[in-house]
Amino acid sequence: MAPAGPAPASIAPAGPAPASIAIVTDAWHPQTNGVVRTLSTTCEVLRGWGHQVAVISPEGYPSMPAPTYPEIRLALTVPGAVGRRLAKIAPDAVHIATEGPLGLAARHYCLKRKVPFTTAYHTQFPDYIARRTGLPASAFWPYIRWFHSPAQRIMVATETIRTQLREQGLTRLTHWSRGVDLSCFSPDAPPPPEYAGLEGPILLYVGRVAVEKNIEAFLACDYPGTKVVVGDGPARAALEAKFPDALFLGKKTGVELAGCYAGADVFVFPSRTDTFGLVMIEALACGTPVAAFPVAGPLDIVTPAVGALSEDLTRAIDAARYCDRSGCAAYGASYSWEAATRQFLSGLVALEEGEAESLAALPAF
Repeated sequence: MAPAGPAPASIAPAGPAPASIAIVTDAWHPQTNGVVRTLSTTCEVLRGWGHQVAVISPEGYPSMPAPTYPEIRLALTVPGAVGRRLAKIAPDAVHIATEGPLGLAARHYCLKRKVPFTTAYHTQFPDYIARRTGLPASAFWPYIRWFHSPAQRIMVATETIRTQLREQGLTRLTHWSRGVDLSCFSPDAPPPPEYAGLEGPILLYVGRVAVEKNIEAFLACDYPGTKVVVGDGPARAALEAKFPDALFLGKKTGVELAGCYAGADVFVFPSRTDTFGLVMIEALACGTPVAAFPVAGPLDIVTPAVGALSEDLTRAIDAARYCDRSGCAAYGASYSWEAATRQFLSGLVALEEGEAESLAALPAF
């Protein structure tokens, strides 16, 4: 457990003195997932407020495909290479977003220079790896504790995850929620032409088509209507072969994605490994109720007025169909990227003068 000490200084929101912020992330474009969308949207809002944001991502580094997940490229680098990037940026605050190779390199460099940094817990990493390796999730919690424990603050999206991390001895926690682009996601988005003539109700999943998303639990539900999957990923071919009655539309973005949400009767979120589930609030903003398991993410977002939770996903779908769609839209619209970005800024830790000088000194390794 981290020792107690004086509260570190935060970065102020939009104001007369914009900040320089370095974000280190192993998840970045062209990947399509909630982490990338959260970080890229946060960067857009910050830059719109006048802040300077530099992203250290796998771009520009040699990389290799992640084991069991070739679509994700893992940067091949060393702390000195990341350190030189940080030294050149000379930021007012350092945020390490992911626990991969770049995050590890930045963590090592900042600790060596005694420079404070923040982290975020975006994914149920132990559960995610457990699904892909067959090993118990408990085998991976020591790494999570080790990685995050030196951070001045750990950003979490929900109270359920905050409680879970506290139980693991990680206590320097701060809230960082998520938002919806309301200029895009609304009940008025036109449904896709593929929906025409489908047997109702239309049950929708949106997200990565991968084993850790538990999509098979959705597709195996014995519920009338048509099941639609929007997204792509390594499990798509196998699921298409196993569930030929389901409609797989591939990757959709922007207004096309919004129309998929708005034209569906229920949005089904079968994942048990997400910490938030950005797609749920996008669906709600389009007026579509949510059915999910009672796990982290849905427990913190879905209320009886906008959806249903049950270990029996069929029961959750049936109950969600009775929710008022206008109430769902109003609830989804309450999630603002501007409010979420203010939370992010308040969670950052401003470097003091000596720390900034130490970070800016070019590494010799």
